[in-house]
Amino acid sequence: MKINKWTLGLAAAGVVSLGSVAQAEEASEHLMTAVSGTQISGYVSTSASWMVGSGRPAAAGGFVGRSFHDNAQKQDGFNLDAIDLTVSKSLDEGEWAAGYKGELWFGSDASAFAGSSTGVNTSEVVIRQAYVELRAPVGNGIDFKVGVFDTIIGYELTNHDANPNFGRSYGWGIEPTTHTGILASYKVTDFLSISAGVANNGVNSNQIGGGTGAGFGKAGVESDKSYMAGFVLTAPEDMGFISGATLSFGVVDTTVSSTAVAANKSDIINWYAGLALPLPIEGWSVGIAYDYRGQSNDNGITAANYANATALYLSAAVTEKLKINVRADYTSATDGTYYVTAPVNDDARNELFALTTTLDYSLWENVISRLEFRWDTALTGGGAAVSRVFGGGPAAGGNTDKNAMTVALNLIYKF
Repeated sequence: MKINKWTLGLAAAGVVSLGSVAQAEEASEHLMTAVSGTQISGYVSTSASWMVGSGRPAAAGGFVGRSFHDNAQKQDGFNLDAIDLTVSKSLDEGEWAAGYKGELWFGSDASAFAGSSTGVNTSEVVIRQAYVELRAPVGNGIDFKVGVFDTIIGYELTNHDANPNFGRSYGWGIEPTTHTGILASYKVTDFLSISAGVANNGVNSNQIGGGTGAGFGKAGVESDKSYMAGFVLTAPEDMGFISGATLSFGVVDTTVSSTAVAANKSDIINWYAGLALPLPIEGWSVGIAYDYRGQSNDNGITAANYANATALYLSAAVTEKLKINVRADYTSATDGTYYVTAPVNDDARNELFALTTTLDYSLWENVISRLEFRWDTALTGGGAAVSRVFGGGPAAGGNTDKNAMTVALNLIYKF
């Protein structure tokens, strides 16, 4: 222990004790060791969205995938999407490494997680992720996340700055987003990683800890849980231009007891497969994703239903600063998932197609600036005297279109 002459003088005068000085220094060293490697990061995402034409949907369902949180109030105006604040410490190379992540969201998109049992339960402040990360020296090392973490399935990620487009795909809309539980990941080889976990059955509600009623998470039936597993294949560096390409597969299976009769259970299953592939042209890549969500009948309380979605992605670097990202979406689902067809019949189903083009131009340092145009069209349903897909019909104050077009500007500052 090294003590300067001023501290020695105070100790000699009886003002302080050398023991307390030693304890303070040890505490300071422990604190510095604990926070060493801690990083603070995040972003601020803002947007302006305009629905072309005079119509406006009466329900959020009319804007499937238009933004992170499909809300009619976000259309035809300016928005603060989210302020993301993350404090984290990544695992190091040690055999018994430990780390953590705490992520908060502020803003209108936080309301998609509203109702979560976080203790911070307002509509525009929410805990997005919070987990302890641990490594056990078994084989190549098993990494664990314990707490609240993002789902293992999906081509697109929850954070706004991590996707090629501002608006979301149909597939993203039928996936779970957040789990509260434990996830184990293992790197089998340089090209194969696997993961598996168990969590509360928050279904697609994205609520931390699951829901609050019977059959949801901690408050429901003990056996009602979500089980997940997946793998990722990564092309090694010696495979030429396709090095870094990834093939992903995952499944999340959730058991849900009816809120009315706990003995009536249904099963919700999500399947996902995705491929991301670089092209021989520098800065160009393609991707394809497939999602399926199905729910079984729970003795007549909830009818069996399904939804599946396919998306094709193209990303092209036109210049050093300009990138064009294009996505084509198709989804088909049980009638009533997105809208109600007319006339209703046993063979009726919902079908939507969308084409999204995003211009991403890097003009300012640390800023993602993108202009996006999206066109959606309903391939089934609608009629002159009934509510159509995009809007609630004239009686509801909406339009009667089977098409919807949106122009959006998105600015994200990353720190």
